[in-house]
Amino acid sequence: MANQKNPYEILGVPKNASEQDIKRAYRKLALEHHPDKNKGNKESEAKFKEINEANEVLSDSKKRAYYDQTGAMPGDHGGHGGGNPFAGGGNPFGGGGFDVDFGGGGFGDLGDVFESFFNGGQRASSKRKKAGPYRGNDMETTIKLKFDEAVFGTEKELVITKLDRCEKCNGNGAEPESKIITCKTCNGTGELRAIRQTMFGQVATQRPCDMCEGRGKVPERTCTHCQGTGRHKKTDSVKIKIPTGVDTGSTLKVTGRGEAGPLGGENGDLYVQIIVEKSKEFLRDGYDIYTEKEISVPQAVLGCEIPIKTLYGEIKLRIPSGTPSGKMFKLKDYGVQKINSSDRGDHMVKVTVAIPSKLSRKEQELYEALLKEKK
Repeated sequence: MANQKNPYEILGVPKNASEQDIKRAYRKLALEHHPDKNKGNKESEAKFKEINEANEVLSDSKKRAYYDQTGAMPGDHGGHGGGNPFAGGGNPFGGGGFDVDFGGGGFGDLGDVFESFFNGGQRASSKRKKAGPYRGNDMETTIKLKFDEAVFGTEKELVITKLDRCEKCNGNGAEPESKIITCKTCNGTGELRAIRQTMFGQVATQRPCDMCEGRGKVPERTCTHCQGTGRHKKTDSVKIKIPTGVDTGSTLKVTGRGEAGPLGGENGDLYVQIIVEKSKEFLRDGYDIYTEKEISVPQAVLGCEIPIKTLYGEIKLRIPSGTPSGKMFKLKDYGVQKINSSDRGDHMVKVTVAIPSKLSRKEQELYEALLKEKK
């Protein structure tokens, strides 16, 4: 492959192309130049081989990184000897082609080699199940609620943009009236097998087919609306029920309202993060409510009954005589109703005694008389 063109140019993708972009470009070109569709056409056969070689490099993160760093195809011993660790006879195992990966986690597929060695030179493998449609991605969004909406619950409508199932092909990726056929690249197995020569003999390896992504089936003609992916971007309206008692930091899960999976895969879930506006009247701590009420000196000394505004309306609170400033009173079960429960928190009322800074003449006389009385 020393004289091969740039693999990005072969597949017609930019150097920063995503994994999905590469897969999409490969499938399109492979279908176009597949030998079964171009029987006897040597040029298409050569092009098909070139496409597969380019895809083999770009679909493997390590091989792609090696090419990006050196400009040489992995295994190309000509022209770029300085960049390829096996160039110029640098492979310590010679022409046997022992495939060792020195990057990241150690020796790559060496476990496959030992497995085949201890199984008499023939790798033991069980028939793997074909990959089914992949589940779509979960999504996350944020919603702001008013204080009362969080306390008592409500219903909200969200508008989100996501990858949803294609209406034209109903998610299967094929043009209407076009068939879903057996993948000709893997013959319906959903995987590609390769034989490698190692120091222990031949080793068979397998990986998911790039053409059908492990499903074993492909559309005869890809849907022109979604380019064969089975989904496209769409604005979706979602009504969600907000239960009583949610607070900032609460997360609601809406099952099946995330992104659709490719080629008919089920939808992921939608996670809604809650942010609650603060109240001007109440301070909330978990399911408990806190308020402060000011009373006069005579009320604190003699005792009284004062109105208290709660989440559920106004009630009367009895203040006993001799109540000091800062005294806390509990209104049991007047707090926030707990999520998925009939239980409630409490309402805590802090009483502060107001000391007047200015007195009328009559008040002055009364306080002076009281002071003389106490002497």
